[in-house]
Amino acid sequence: MSKTIELIFDFVSPNAYLIWQPLKVLAEKHGATITITPAFLGGMHKLTGNAPPFIRDAEVKGKNDYAMLEMNRFIQKHGLSKFRMNPKFPFNTITLQRMLVALEPDRRVAFIEMLLPPIWEEGLDVTDGETLGRILQDGGFDAADLLAQTQDPEVKQALIDNTENAVERGAFGIPTMFIDGEMYFGKERLGQIDEQLSA
Repeated sequence: MSKTIELIFDFVSPNAYLIWQPLKVLAEKHGATITITPAFLGGMHKLTGNAPPFIRDAEVKGKNDYAMLEMNRFIQKHGLSKFRMNPKFPFNTITLQRMLVALEPDRRVAFIEMLLPPIWEEGLDVTDGETLGRILQDGGFDAADLLAQTQDPEVKQALIDNTENAVERGAFGIPTMFIDGEMYFGKERLGQIDEQLSA
């Protein structure tokens, strides 16, 4: 029986970019399916009292330097040399996350794969309406329709509900994955996820 990996996702997380391809490879290895649950990381931080590590750990001597060392090791191991920290980071993703919610679940993967390279390889400012609109149109999405849907009260509420539900289940950051009710946080958990999918 095929297993499902639920990925709690927000475009603002560089680790969401970094885990995306390796997680897909792992899913393919085990014949598993990845489902996307859009959440708003800013809302998760507010609900949990969490903060971005580079801010939270700024006063801890050596910790952010070591985090960068581990990130570079991960990038090398998985061949993610195109990664570049977006110059606008941390940027507001509320519009992108609402668009993701508004899409049918089977179109979310294509939406993510369309936007990850411009954000995390090319450093584009996706908070700029003109830039975002061009990316969407080039990717075959109706930019005007998606933008209109971001103002739909049901779409707004769905993103709030997703975020609150993820926190209620134990999530405090991105990327968080659930497999068979078990939670895994962070790109460093790929080995554990491999073991879980093998069980």
